Amino acid sequence: MGKNKLKRFTENTTFPHVFQPPFDELVNQGFEYRGRWHEFFKNQHTITLELGCGKGEYTVGLAKMHPERNYIGLDIKGARFWKGAKHAQEEALKNVAFVRTRIDQINYFFDTTDRVNEIWITFPDPQPRESKEKKRLTSPPFLERYRKFANPETIVHLKTDSVELFNYTLDVIQSQSLPIHMMSRDLYHDFPNDPILGIRTFYETMWLKQGKKIHYIQFSLK
Repeated sequence: MGKNKLKRFTENTTFPHVFQPPFDELVNQGFEYRGRWHEFFKNQHTITLELGCGKGEYTVGLAKMHPERNYIGLDIKGARFWKGAKHAQEEALKNVAFVRTRIDQINYFFDTTDRVNEIWITFPDPQPRESKEKKRLTSPPFLERYRKFANPETIVHLKTDSVELFNYTLDVIQSQSLPIHMMSRDLYHDFPNDPILGIRTFYETMWLKQGKKIHYIQFSLK
């Protein structure tokens, strides 16, 4: 492991808004703020999740725009979301947290009392092989995981450069008769001035430089 990664892992342990519980602790003791995130944030505001948050661009960017909401980024790569966590610490953002976990373990961290009503999935691994379908973050098994803690009004946003993942997600949504609120196969052509959709992740910037179009869909879970 490189020195930079070790340094970032160490610094993450000093941030009060970063949570990295071992899996056996989750199973045997549970997560301390599951169902009680309002105690951590010290308010009753609704929660937005960024799944596979990478460097945390959406978690931090949205938190700055909307201090009246709480934002939590989840990713298995702690050295990656260190950048967002450090930014939040330096900016003294009180409505931000990060959790180091695999997304398939998300139900250990939230229940229906946590008021999660928005989910961002930003440039996830498209898992293109058919055998990996269940690992796609918009697959039916993952949507069911989200429903276990989601509120009736919960909205899901997907941004991706993958045509295949976008089409797959659209098929899943239509097969479950879920409401679609917005959709674009060329986001920056269709919505060039939207400040929220215009937040760009590290990977998104790379894909745009390669001339790829960004696909976006917003839908409800129920």
